[in-house]
Amino acid sequence: MMLIEDVKEYLPQRYPFLLIDRVLELEPNKYIKAYKNVTTNEEFFQGHFPNKPIMPGVLIIEAMAQASGVLGFKSQEKKPRDGYLYYFVGADKVRFKKPVVPGDQLILEAEILAVKRGIYKFQCKASVDGKLVSEALILCAERQE
Repeated sequence: MMLIEDVKEYLPQRYPFLLIDRVLELEPNKYIKAYKNVTTNEEFFQGHFPNKPIMPGVLIIEAMAQASGVLGFKSQEKKPRDGYLYYFVGADKVRFKKPVVPGDQLILEAEILAVKRGIYKFQCKASVDGKLVSEALILCAERQE
């Protein structure tokens, strides 16, 4: 398990764009399970949508990409402070099944499917209360700064 202080060592994002609260499970080179507690205080709910708050799909994709980034960093035993970043470079087969709303705990899972020349391919899914809300194939590129 990784608490938020540990997560921050592996992701360069910070409030309001850090979308991982805790890592529950992680097996390097294989799999990660993390979560984001979605609260009514999220800045994006002010405009999406004021009378019926729904987490934007693009942020669900970003949360899955961040979980994938943590898995990539941990798998390679690298950190942003060492001069490495994982860039989100693509998403395929993106699907949204159900809205994510304040009070939900968004469970994020990513599995490494392939690694080739610094490009990682992850199978990702997001769920709430055991129900799938989104899935995607996410591509990230490891780069040294």
